[in-house]
Amino acid sequence: MLLLNSPSHSAYFNIASEEYLLTRFPTEDIFLLYVNAPSIIVGKFQNTLAEINLDYVKEKEIKVVRRMSGGGAVYHDLGNLNFSFHTVLGEKDFGDFSYFTQPVLNMLKELGVPAELKGRNDLLVEGKKFSGNAKLARNGKMIQHGTILLHSEMEVLGEALKANPLKFLDKATKSNRGRVTNLIHYLPEDTSTDDLKKLLTAQILKTHPMAEYYDFTEEDIAGIEKLQREKYETWDWNYGFSPNYNFKKALKIPAGFIEIHLDVIHGIIEKAKIFGDFFASKPIEELESLLIGIKHEEEELVVLFANLDLTEYFGKVTAEEILAGFR
Repeated sequence: MLLLNSPSHSAYFNIASEEYLLTRFPTEDIFLLYVNAPSIIVGKFQNTLAEINLDYVKEKEIKVVRRMSGGGAVYHDLGNLNFSFHTVLGEKDFGDFSYFTQPVLNMLKELGVPAELKGRNDLLVEGKKFSGNAKLARNGKMIQHGTILLHSEMEVLGEALKANPLKFLDKATKSNRGRVTNLIHYLPEDTSTDDLKKLLTAQILKTHPMAEYYDFTEEDIAGIEKLQREKYETWDWNYGFSPNYNFKKALKIPAGFIEIHLDVIHGIIEKAKIFGDFFASKPIEELESLLIGIKHEEEELVVLFANLDLTEYFGKVTAEEILAGFR
C-alpha cells in the first residue's frame, strides 16, 4: 500500500488526483489524505444547481466540484479531513462501507470518542453525523472516500448547501441533510487536521505494516493539473453534466410579477416560458426564443442580457433583477 498526503488545498486538484491515481497505479492499494479549501463536492449523479445556494456560493467564492462517485453533496473546508482508499475491485464487497471506515472508528475509539457506522455509509457520534462516505468502481479498481468534520464552519456549511427545492423538478440523487457535528467537541480543543492525519495513518500502518510513503512527483502533479484544467475546473463537468431538470422561479420586482420556467438538458436551456403581469413593448416569445440553446449559467446569461434592451420585454427593469429569476 502507498500512503499519500496531498500537497494541495485545491478541491479541483484533489478530486482530479483521485481519477489520476486510478491509471497511475492500476493495481496498487492506496491511502490518500487531503484537505480542501472551502468547496462543495457534489455526487456524480446530482443536479448541481439543486444542491447549492448559488448566490451564497458565488459571494463566498466557494468552489463547486463534481466527483466521480455517487451520493450526496458535502461541504469541505480547512477544518475537514478527507480520506480515500483505492483497492483492486473484487477484493472487498462494493456495498460494504465498514471495512474502510473501521480505521477511522478505531482511531476515534482510542481517543475516547463513541463513534459508530450507522445506516449504509455514515459515521455518527451521539446520533450526529461527522463523516459521509461514497464509492466508485472504475478501470478494475474501487475507491471509497469519506470526510471527517473536525472544526468546519457549520454556519457556512448550512448556508452553502441551503438550496431551494421548489425551483427544480428532476430525478437526480438528492442529498440527505441530517444533523451534523464537528469532532472537535469530543477532542482536545487544539486538535488539528494534521493531528488526525498522523493518527489515522498510524491506524493504517497497524494493518498494513509494509505500507510505503509516496510523494507526488513533478510528472504526477503535471498530470493531475492537466486533468484538473480539462475536466474538473470546467462548467461542462461541474454543472453541464447534471441530469435533465425543469427549473421554475417566481419573483416580484417593481416592474411586476415574473415567473420563469425552463427545461434544461445537460445544462443547456431547451425550452423557456416566461409569465407575469409586467408590461412589454415587444413579445416575450422573442426573448424566450433567444434563451434556447444557451447554458443555464450566469455568465452566459449576463452576456445575452448585455446585448438586449430588457425594458422592451419587461418594462422598467435592470438586467440584475431579471438575472435573479434564473438563479
